[in-house]
Amino acid sequence: MGMPSSTQPIIFANEGPLKGQTWTLANDIVIGRDITCDITIPDRQVSRRHAQIKISDGGSVEVVDLDSKNGIYVNGERIVGTAVLNDGDAIKIALIQEIIYVSSDATIPLQVSDPDADSTPKLFLDENARRVWIGDEELLPPLSVSQYKLLTLLYYSQDRAVTREQIISEVWGVDAAVGVSDQALDALVRRLRERLHKKDPTHEYISTIRGVGFMFKNILYKD
Repeated sequence: MGMPSSTQPIIFANEGPLKGQTWTLANDIVIGRDITCDITIPDRQVSRRHAQIKISDGGSVEVVDLDSKNGIYVNGERIVGTAVLNDGDAIKIALIQEIIYVSSDATIPLQVSDPDADSTPKLFLDENARRVWIGDEELLPPLSVSQYKLLTLLYYSQDRAVTREQIISEVWGVDAAVGVSDQALDALVRRLRERLHKKDPTHEYISTIRGVGFMFKNILYKD
């Protein structure tokens, strides 16, 4: 049985010491170097209490500079005081940590998991044989090399958004990445979605995170 879910805005650490981590904005979040902060960035250029991301009374999401020494930048521009965030905005903390804001209408349902409960994923990979299984059925014919690379990258980044740049670099390789268009990536994602949907039309395994990239969400069964 699937776990219960909720939809809320998230922030995603795109570059920097916390790269790959994701946080749900259920409450206000304080970011800084101090270990008492909700998000701790262990770098001397980050103030002890550097920034706050908060939900205003009107429902908008704002980033607030807590009198930091090295500032906050939104989409490359240093802010003074408070700035309202829009979907896909890139926030840089002292130019050390980049965090991307993703609004609630652009996120996928985030599962509320029980860390003490054993669970089994419905979709799983046999890496040695490069085979994919959904439940008790193998995905046949096998995925193409590029489809399998994409699925593997998303699978092991589960519940974290993977940027378009990361996908292109991993699937096509760093040397060839410059010549890969957004249309080529979208076509690859579409073909992989079609293969998964044909085997299991009950669940959307790959969701688009607008302004960021893509995220994989498996179905977990309690053991």
